[in-house]
This record gives sequence, C-alpha cells and structure tokens, in this order.
Amino acid sequence: MSEKIVPAEIYAADASPFEMPLFQALRRLQQDGEVHAKRLSRFGGLTPMQLMILQVLAGETRMTASALSGRVSLTAATLSGMLDRLEELGLLQRQRDDQDRRRQWLLLSDAGHALMQQSPTLLPPGFRRRFDALSEWERHALTAALLRAAELCGDAEG
Repeated sequence: MSEKIVPAEIYAADASPFEMPLFQALRRLQQDGEVHAKRLSRFGGLTPMQLMILQVLAGETRMTASALSGRVSLTAATLSGMLDRLEELGLLQRQRDDQDRRRQWLLLSDAGHALMQQSPTLLPPGFRRRFDALSEWERHALTAALLRAAELCGDAEG
C-alpha cells in the first residue's frame, strides 16, 4: 500500500498566524456580499453584476463588449449571457458600428437610463456610510488593500 504524499503547505500547523484572521475576514465579506446581493435582486430582479454592467455603461456613451469585459472583470462568455438578459429586459441596446460592421457597440436604452436614476448602490448602505465617514487617506488605504487582496486571490495556484 503506497502512502499519498501531501504538500506541507496544506497543514494548519504550518499556517501563518495571518491565515485564520484573513480567511475569517474574506468569509465575512463574502457573506455580507451575498446578503446584499439578495437585497439588490429585489430591485428589478437584477444581480449585482448586472447592475454593475449597467452602471459602467451609464458612465459611457457607448462601449464594446471586450472593453466592458475588462472593466467588470468577467470573461467574454459570462458577460455575453448577462448582456443577452439585459437586452431582453430592454435595458441595453446593441448597435453595429457604421464603419466596421464587425464591431458592435453597447449602450443603455432609455429604460436602462431610467432604471439607473433609481437604482441602489452596489455597496451596502451601512458600509457606504461608514466608509464615507473615514478620512480620505483611510479610504485610499482600504481600497488599495482590498484591490491588492483581490490581486493575490486571482492566482489561486501560484
């Protein structure tokens, strides 16, 4: 009977003292995000990602799907399904480029603009209030730390 060799880094005894508090913080953020996502879904039945897509498009005159994909951190395939759904709901339009018929522009429809006028924020209101009360340097530091944490999580194998 051969014994399976398990890499040492998976043993809790070898874990850094930061592992448990970091995991707990990430888990709490995940849970709070899920609760807020459920609240957001009551608003027109849209997911937070769909609202984010609409908010990005609301800030632009028009945008290609590939540019939007980079802005919202979604693969082209995942974004495509969401765009189809938003188009079915009448919240966005696709428009062929006049010079290059292969290029397709995405833009908010009138209904999409109207929805954005009354849409809730992507962040939970309590978080927004407390975050806005921080000093500017704390807001920058917290944002930078979260962006860096997300970057570290991005490469799970490496």
